[in-house]
Amino acid sequence: MQEVISARAPALGTAALRALAHPLRVRILDELSMYGPLTASGLGERLGESSGSTSYHLRQLAKHGLVAEDVGRGTGRERWWMRAPGSITLPDAHQQPEGSAERLATELIDQEWMRRRDDAVREFREHAFSAEWLDVASFDTVNLRLTADELRSVVADIDAVIARRLQVQPSAGARPVQLQLNAFPLARGGTDEE
Repeated sequence: MQEVISARAPALGTAALRALAHPLRVRILDELSMYGPLTASGLGERLGESSGSTSYHLRQLAKHGLVAEDVGRGTGRERWWMRAPGSITLPDAHQQPEGSAERLATELIDQEWMRRRDDAVREFREHAFSAEWLDVASFDTVNLRLTADELRSVVADIDAVIARRLQVQPSAGARPVQLQLNAFPLARGGTDEE
């Protein structure tokens, strides 16, 4: 079996998981991930929340290393916040005791992330983008027959491409782009040997 190199971070610990397990905090983290550094006021405007509320939640996320102050921006009392570099991995909810705080937190965060992904696709479809952007956007579903090791290899290849791209400085005229990849076995399909 080939060595699989992954850019994925270790799963969040209990304290960070609990800190993130609030729908507004997930939304804040997503906004910073998708659009880059913002102030508490800017986040409040984008999310329909008060700057006091977003400021409080930013400080809670910062305590656990999920966001950080962007010290290169801002003047005086204006503080800019950014998502901390690196990936975020949730623990496997099914590996946690049923009904435990950790499992419930993991499920809440995962559900909110899925809702936010769906919202991003809907917003794309409702927005009037130029033909240039419409021609390069992609919504594909590919169905393959793979072993677990083969799927691991495919995901590692995709992770490697993404990791290389993350090292490149954005070009002039670049805009935020979201890649959504779901790679999983279908629940209602057996193996070829079955």
